[in-house]
Amino acid sequence: MFIKSFYSDRRKALVKEMKTGLILLPGNEDSPMNYRANTYHFRQDSSFLYFFGADRPGLAGIIDIDENRHMLFGDDDDLSDIIWMGTRHSISELGDMAGVDRTHSIAELEKIIRQGRDKGRKIHFLPPYRAERMMKLEALLDIHHSGIMKQVSVELIKAVAKLRSVKSKDEIAEIEKAVDIAEKMHTTAMKMAQPGIYEREIAGRIEGISLSHGNPVSFPVILSIDGQTLHNHYHGNLLKPGRIMVTDAGSETDLHYASDITRSVPVGGKFGEEQKDIYNIVLKSLEKSVMSIKPGIPYRDIHLKAASVIAGGLKELGIMKGNIDEAVTDGAHALFFPHGLGHMLGLDVHDMEDLGEDFVGYDDEIKRSDQFGLAFLRLGKRLQENFVLTVEPGIYFIPALIDKWKSDKVLTEYINYDKLEAYRNFGGIRIEDDVLVTATGSRVLGPRIPKTVEDIEETMSLP
Repeated sequence: MFIKSFYSDRRKALVKEMKTGLILLPGNEDSPMNYRANTYHFRQDSSFLYFFGADRPGLAGIIDIDENRHMLFGDDDDLSDIIWMGTRHSISELGDMAGVDRTHSIAELEKIIRQGRDKGRKIHFLPPYRAERMMKLEALLDIHHSGIMKQVSVELIKAVAKLRSVKSKDEIAEIEKAVDIAEKMHTTAMKMAQPGIYEREIAGRIEGISLSHGNPVSFPVILSIDGQTLHNHYHGNLLKPGRIMVTDAGSETDLHYASDITRSVPVGGKFGEEQKDIYNIVLKSLEKSVMSIKPGIPYRDIHLKAASVIAGGLKELGIMKGNIDEAVTDGAHALFFPHGLGHMLGLDVHDMEDLGEDFVGYDDEIKRSDQFGLAFLRLGKRLQENFVLTVEPGIYFIPALIDKWKSDKVLTEYINYDKLEAYRNFGGIRIEDDVLVTATGSRVLGPRIPKTVEDIEETMSLP
């Protein structure tokens, strides 16, 4: 945990954003894999972590806005718990570590919520993302589970998103620790990307690197020579010459701050000429995007600039044609770049996505587009100092999407479908860095992870 003042200050700031009522922040429970005693690795709820810090199952927090009381609920371990799990901090000790006024047994949680309901007080809670959370809220609030999502507190969502979006120097340091681990993961993947190796061997090795530093990966490893599938978790392919291996992977620190890095490398260690051409377009798009980042700039504008670089590069190769500005406005680039440029990063790899992307990435000024490709941009609003976000442009040749657009004669004034056939089996390339918005611009976080063609080829030649 951070020092106790971090958590008490965060809760005080939250109270200032709210009007009245009780804020209910449940922690997560253990989740069984296939029977009750065999659980998945425990992961605490991120908003609970942010405001209370305690990292174990069976806890909940309440903040009384009107009386400015902060309460932590949970049960101390009995002898059976100690035998199986060892000695852990008591609830009162956890409360002291989080700067909490009062601690109670978990049984008291229902009593305090019921008292609040009986007095007609507003109970604020965030959208649940697990079934057991949904059922717990149903029991505590006497709301049928089918109506839970209609009762979530938009006021609380906006307040939490506002506070968690701006990172402190200690949070930024934690994210950089996670990038440090990711650097070891990605350079290992590069060196292993040789013909005759199965993807699963590399995916397993780099996940092990994360675990060896004390923590699991921040999301399931994406690693595939079929990089045209954006979130490809299948690891059964045998690496072959002439293919590009896309690795999108990150780690979590002890305090659960995440990294999210992508590199695309040629199997065998040498880019072909066509691969080099496409790779350098993506790299140019990434570099220009990072250079464009500064406070006050809508990230949607940076996304569109990245799309223009991609479209312009593809025009030079004869794959696209026509007026590039008009092509991007009409969304022609999305055939090759069908996702958003990036997202917020922090305690979650898609930070606060459980609160709702439109609350985190958009606001009253900038609304989400419904255009194909641009609609998938998770972060569109104006950037602020100390936002941490990902920048991850890519170019993909997706046969099913190409066939659909070609059959429907979509945007033929911008796309040379005949020329495109030569790239049908190319796969995909994505390059991603984690970036801090500074007072005057931006800074790529963590160590320098090989990114240019020359640096990647040199790294892949090393033992």
